[in-house]
Amino acid sequence: MPAKPIRIAVLQFVHETVTFLANDTTLDDFVYKGSPAKGEALLSWDPQSYMGGFVKVAREYDGVELVGVESPLWPKTGTGSGWITTEAYKTFLDKMIAELKAGGKWNGVYLSLHGAMGVRGVAKPEADIARRVREVVGREAFIVGTFDPHGNEDEEFLRHADMAFTVKYFPHYDSHLQGERAARMLVRAIRGDYKPATFTVKVPIISPTVVQWTGASPWMDLVQRALTWESREPDVYVNVFFSFPFADVPDVGMTIQAMSNGKPDLARRVADDMATWAWRQREALLGSTKVYTIPEGIKLAREAMARGATPVVLADHSDRSGSATWILKEVVDQDLTGVLIVTIADTPLNDTLKARGVKAGDAFDMDVGGLADESAGQPVRIKGTVLKAVEGYGQLWVVVEFGRGNVLVLSRYLTQVTELAHITALGIDVAAFKVIAIKSRVHFRRGFDDSGFAKTILLVEPVEPFLGTVRLDGLPYKNVDLKKYYPYGEVSFP
Repeated sequence: MPAKPIRIAVLQFVHETVTFLANDTTLDDFVYKGSPAKGEALLSWDPQSYMGGFVKVAREYDGVELVGVESPLWPKTGTGSGWITTEAYKTFLDKMIAELKAGGKWNGVYLSLHGAMGVRGVAKPEADIARRVREVVGREAFIVGTFDPHGNEDEEFLRHADMAFTVKYFPHYDSHLQGERAARMLVRAIRGDYKPATFTVKVPIISPTVVQWTGASPWMDLVQRALTWESREPDVYVNVFFSFPFADVPDVGMTIQAMSNGKPDLARRVADDMATWAWRQREALLGSTKVYTIPEGIKLAREAMARGATPVVLADHSDRSGSATWILKEVVDQDLTGVLIVTIADTPLNDTLKARGVKAGDAFDMDVGGLADESAGQPVRIKGTVLKAVEGYGQLWVVVEFGRGNVLVLSRYLTQVTELAHITALGIDVAAFKVIAIKSRVHFRRGFDDSGFAKTILLVEPVEPFLGTVRLDGLPYKNVDLKKYYPYGEVSFP
């Protein structure tokens, strides 16, 4: 007997909002060629991530119809922008809700989310999205969401939705897998084969994202404990939200969620165990990664070069605007050689160069970067020659050679270089450089560390605790009381 037809609405609204940045994320930032997307364009837009995994598995079931509801894709600014404006949020969400209402009866809804979205005037946006969707589809439909581990979530989302699946690894290797799980469990729930019972525990630990690398203990052990529970207890799923401290929102901090098939006591036991383990390991979790000031990092890079431990990766983890010039200034002032800097973001300069029709061979003598905010520093004068200017991924990339064998890549927006291919695509021979300076926290490890390419890796930030710092007590929180979180207050748990 054929299975009953299943109609699933697919929606997306994602952003990792750095609320301390001065530039809001506006309606226009979400509107560009291909965004918003609907129908098959939405369903096929990110085949290697959450959406791709969800669509692949959902379509393996007979009788499942997926309807891509018009949704914004990632904003043009990536993660390099602040609060999402009320106008942008309301415009897109209202359109999605209207389309849901007009779409008739739904058996399920898939929400492709992030978890660290910050919206002016909306305390918990992902939970608000789930609430609005629930009002339309009713209690008979099932709602599932997928999340980045850097979400700031609590129990509110699951008050309105039924299930959530969060990436476990950082770098995020398993986003496709979590999309697959979301599809599989949504179909099972709709067909009555899975009855979600969830439990959520907030753990009062706040940590900068750069220390959350799951390629080393104890973050690796935290992930392994979640995987062990999922292995030993059939139909149990565990989410660990590491938290995203650069969003000044009330539900910041670590969160553990567990889900079982109709066994609430089991879900609670698993969540309590995970939370207790994390609390016991709190000191090790926060001390797992060494971060140097940029002057210290430059000194150590010189020492590594002297002993042949190259290439060296200098990862400026704290640069959230993409415009920071602290490393570039040191390279110029100290007359360093063989340094590749990928990238400095400078929107006005990028627009000026584009208007001039910049091309390979042009002389270059301009101020670069800085000024986006206090953490970006001052512009640095660069004199050299343009090696290449190429359009791609919605922006212009300008490659400039300067000094003694140094190369700088200019971009319009913050760019996290995570793979060597991102550099070689610009015609740059990465192996020709002794030092590679990038703007990334952990994602770069997939291309530079896991591969064994980099002989020395140094995570750096400016001397002062600017935006993006590991010294979170240097940030101007308004909605977060740091004294309620380890390591900034006398906190007891549970």
